[in-house]
Amino acid sequence: MSSVNPESPYTRMGGEPAVRALVDRFYELMDTLLEAWEIRKLHPEDLAGSREKLFKFLSGWLGGPPLYIQEYGHPMLRRRHLPFPIDEQARDQWMLCMNQALDELVEEEALREGVRHAFWQLADHMRNR
Repeated sequence: MSSVNPESPYTRMGGEPAVRALVDRFYELMDTLLEAWEIRKLHPEDLAGSREKLFKFLSGWLGGPPLYIQEYGHPMLRRRHLPFPIDEQARDQWMLCMNQALDELVEEEALREGVRHAFWQLADHMRNR
């Protein structure tokens, strides 16, 4: 297995524990914020599987171990999300949760803003309505 780049967002954020904490906080927010109700309804009642898949995806996406690819193959995110109606409101609700999780957990401003920008591009790309 190749080593993780020490300059990657994954490493700069704090590696596996930090990425897990980000995913956990993201889903806690999605599960509790009334403003995220529409995006929450697109997920299964039990978020455990969603949490694990997002963690594995973000691990590789942020420059860490490519756990998602190792288990599931290429993410093909847009194709995998086509069955779900993702419009600007859904994108914005997803970003609301991720932005708050980033604000709470990523102390380094430049890192936080760079990751936020990358998430925005990814979330906007998922729109299919």
